[in-house]
Amino acid sequence: MINHVWGLFTHPDQEWQDIRGEEESISHMYLTHVLVLAAIPAISAYIGTTQVGWAIGDRTPVMLTESSALQLTVLTYLAMLAGVAVMGAFIHWMARTYDASPNLTQCIVFSAYTATPLFVGGLAALYPHLWLAMVVGTAAICYTVYLLYVGIPTFMGIPDEEGFMFSSSVLAVGLVVLVAMIACSVILWGIGVGPIYTS
Repeated sequence: MINHVWGLFTHPDQEWQDIRGEEESISHMYLTHVLVLAAIPAISAYIGTTQVGWAIGDRTPVMLTESSALQLTVLTYLAMLAGVAVMGAFIHWMARTYDASPNLTQCIVFSAYTATPLFVGGLAALYPHLWLAMVVGTAAICYTVYLLYVGIPTFMGIPDEEGFMFSSSVLAVGLVVLVAMIACSVILWGIGVGPIYTS
């Protein structure tokens, strides 16, 4: 796992070929990669919101209660795990349009490795400062999109032109999934599963 993570940051073209050549099960992928890396932003956010807090300007930092932060951390963690699987399923479904024939497992593996920069970027939540979150978040999103566009043609074994269209479709679906997750958060907050601040 760590070798692939490092490789995706240092030489993504070669790393996608190496990942494609491996036979990996969904359970192994989740146990060795997704469960571990998705915990980075979740645990970081828990520590940042309960121990550091965030402040706007010179105001006193605002923090969450530990129980509230734990509840939101668990929900966020589960949403990330589900998001990887949902994106993998969409990639598998769309692959037929582009004459690619990966199985569902390969698509979920691809989805998991593509999300790696987002997971690693979650370390910024340890210090929940607006500008830090914006800079690190933007960098993580940009590199995730780069991995997507570089990886699809290599991983799916399709021409670059088709890979561009395929990647753009995946990106559009990813944005829809993100909006759906935000909508679910709003609904949960509306029924009382929201943040509770310390006094």
